[in-house]
Amino acid sequence: MNIGRMLRMCTGCLFFIAAAARADSPVASVRIGFDRDGITSVQAEGFADKAAARRITANDPVRVASISKLVTMLGVMRLVEAGKLDLDADVSRYLGWKLRNPAFPNAPITLRMLVSHRSSLTDAAGYWQTPLDGRLRDTLDNPRAWDSEHAPGTYFRYTNLNFPVVAQVAERITGERFDRLMQRLVLAPLGIDGCFGWDTCGEATAARAAVQYDTDGKPIMDDNRGRKPSCPVRPARNGGCDLSHYRPGENGALFGPQGGLRISAVDLARIGMLLLGDGTLALNGVHLLKPASVQAMATPLWEYDGRNGLTYEEDSADHQPGFFCRWGMGMQILATHGENCRDDPFGDRVARIGHSGTAYGLQAGMWLDRERGTGVIWFATGMPEERVGGRSAFSVLEEKLAREQ
Repeated sequence: MNIGRMLRMCTGCLFFIAAAARADSPVASVRIGFDRDGITSVQAEGFADKAAARRITANDPVRVASISKLVTMLGVMRLVEAGKLDLDADVSRYLGWKLRNPAFPNAPITLRMLVSHRSSLTDAAGYWQTPLDGRLRDTLDNPRAWDSEHAPGTYFRYTNLNFPVVAQVAERITGERFDRLMQRLVLAPLGIDGCFGWDTCGEATAARAAVQYDTDGKPIMDDNRGRKPSCPVRPARNGGCDLSHYRPGENGALFGPQGGLRISAVDLARIGMLLLGDGTLALNGVHLLKPASVQAMATPLWEYDGRNGLTYEEDSADHQPGFFCRWGMGMQILATHGENCRDDPFGDRVARIGHSGTAYGLQAGMWLDRERGTGVIWFATGMPEERVGGRSAFSVLEEKLAREQ
């Protein structure tokens, strides 16, 4: 065999082995099992903060990435139950201006489409770059924000931008900042010490943050060093960070409704218990939602048929086909019995509901078996942006955490 070819093959093998090792060797990992009544198991390994040699615990808050969307959806459903929002109304009615895909100017866009990723929005326009003094509308006016080939309601494309639009709607109808609104509607009633962005969390909570690392061990998110960040949002264009100048309803992306929730695994389990309890949290007896609202969230609005959507997140590094195959409102349904669907990290074909999260070196998940009344939460830091090596579209480590008892 040609020596050069052998060297190239060996180099490729070493790269694969190194990548696989990194994928199964997080800086920190936490796993919690629970049922409707409480936590049944806890595992925590590694470091929340390597520089401070602080070990991770299940009570340390972490930026749970896209699991935030499911929690945002709980707030939306509270507003629906209060009669303030209609899931099937044109959202233009709430925004105060007409929201349209320029390629389909006569097709209304509804909240139901937004929260099930069928709005025809994309992430190509860079919603995350909107500063404190910016307007989300400017991003939505960019033609790159839209799928020009598929009309609203006809095609699934997992898109983060959907949820800043949802948050902007919520701010417009309530007049409240999104982070404070979520405290009032969801987090405080459930007794959760969490926050969208760090502004509404206390100093002690911020000091316990789980630092997020890349695969080289470099801190890339929430390296708080024992205190709250000086600016908990993307600063204004002049570098300022005076949140008192923010007008609710101008920038729905500001507080990260799509991925900015900081919450511990213990507190996130309360969200899971609430859903297992059909809207009631047994721990404190709070009735947050009606059972019909939880059922509406968990009912599939989209199922992959080979042509009606993308089964991976297009505008990210994680292009694992078969990851998304069924979607409700603000939540995914696992274990789809369809060709090219690889959405079952548990390997038992149970149709769990929940959400995954991947960003800034984090891989996370919250998955609920409503029939058995059990759930699991996991997160790991220092992970690759792309899920690699699993039998499903999930990573090797996630499959391991899913199947542990």
